[in-house]
Amino acid sequence: SLELREDGVSVEWDDGHRSDYEAKYLRVNCGCAECVEEWSQRKLLDPASVPADIRAEDYLMVGRYAVQFLWSDAHFTGIFPFDVLRQLCTCDQCLADRDART
Repeated sequence: SLELREDGVSVEWDDGHRSDYEAKYLRVNCGCAECVEEWSQRKLLDPASVPADIRAEDYLMVGRYAVQFLWSDAHFTGIFPFDVLRQLCTCDQCLADRDART
């Protein structure tokens, strides 16, 4: 399940894990063609250009594999596949799991 909060987004995963994302963190990590150069993967979005008080105002499910947010800065082209969204989780357990794999 997905919940939009005033300060971010919460996701309750099928395995019971809960991920809480700050809105600006997700917006800065948008992988769309406006935010990331397609071939080089160079980030085009300047994080300083994203308002500190940005909010996810709405979202659409994209099939059964992703979610698309409508941000308060009018950006809406980014699609967050669920596997990418899970990889962006910054909770202590997910960070430890990532460190253990490297």
